[in-house]
Amino acid sequence: MGFLKSLSNTELISCDRADSFLQSGFWGAFKMKFGWEAFAFITEWETNTSIEQKPLLVMVRKLTPGFSFAYIPWGPELPDSISKKNALEELAFHLKNYLPGIAFIRFEPPWFNDDHSKEANPASSASEVIPESFTRSVSDVQPPDSVLLDLNQPLESIKQQMKPKWRYNARLAVKKGVKVTQYEIDKFDAFYELLKETATRDGILIHSYTYYRTLLECNWYSGLKPDFRLYLAEHDGDLLSGIITMFWKKQAVYLYGASSGFKRSLMAPYALQLKAMEDAISSGCETYDLYGIPPNADPAHSMAGLFLFKTGFGGKIIHRMGCWDYRLMPFRYNLFSKVEKIRSYNRNTRKNIKKSK
Repeated sequence: MGFLKSLSNTELISCDRADSFLQSGFWGAFKMKFGWEAFAFITEWETNTSIEQKPLLVMVRKLTPGFSFAYIPWGPELPDSISKKNALEELAFHLKNYLPGIAFIRFEPPWFNDDHSKEANPASSASEVIPESFTRSVSDVQPPDSVLLDLNQPLESIKQQMKPKWRYNARLAVKKGVKVTQYEIDKFDAFYELLKETATRDGILIHSYTYYRTLLECNWYSGLKPDFRLYLAEHDGDLLSGIITMFWKKQAVYLYGASSGFKRSLMAPYALQLKAMEDAISSGCETYDLYGIPPNADPAHSMAGLFLFKTGFGGKIIHRMGCWDYRLMPFRYNLFSKVEKIRSYNRNTRKNIKKSK
């Protein structure tokens, strides 16, 4: 017996019921401003005791005339009691009737494990929940590995779970006069200049100024909006570091960070994170997602420093499933995968060259 009882189109705003901001109507509306089409569905799933409805955001990107693909970020959200593997198979089968001309559907399930024995391979337990008809994507869209902090406790308890050096660094920043302030969007220009400096120094790719500015403004969407907060750390008039966090329902997410090469010994990033955590607790958030680390502590990894920094705050390391593709047009999909492999190789090569300089 199938679990999926019905699949129907709905208004984008209906997706604001989703647990994840990446499945929200807001996110779909935002990505539509940057070349995507967004489609909202209501799925009805049969459980042992009832029929449960879940929203589903599907985004479609046209690559060339006659060649598009669909992408489902951190979806689908499912009832707890049904088989994830069977549900994915059923959903993919039915979605193809609503998405004509799509070469493949890229799923990025929200499920994760926190088994450290599997840290070297984020998808090591995928066989338990991913159908055999799915193919592992060449690359992931969202970072599959992260650190989650439990905010259902006082800030002092969270501090005690951090590495001693992290607590010391945060205290040092305050002692040396680093001031952390939450600013409105009018200070975004200063943050973006810092972000460009960080990208050049660390060899990372960033979005355009318009992308971030549009995301933070939010005034173009009439539904439920995330609460974006811009924090800047300053010392004697010098801008040292900044972060953008997002509060969505019970979740706080550290989305973007930037830092200057100036006065690094003042440890401003540590004070920034503690301020964001404190505000997240005050806002009723239950988790703080540090959002993106390498899969393990490999010192040779280009982002090894990021792993060290984020895991030092405590919490648990999690590994999501990553992206998986359901092929509808095998020839076009295979062609796209070859191009994607080349792009991924070139991107990693450029990153390694910058890191070696």
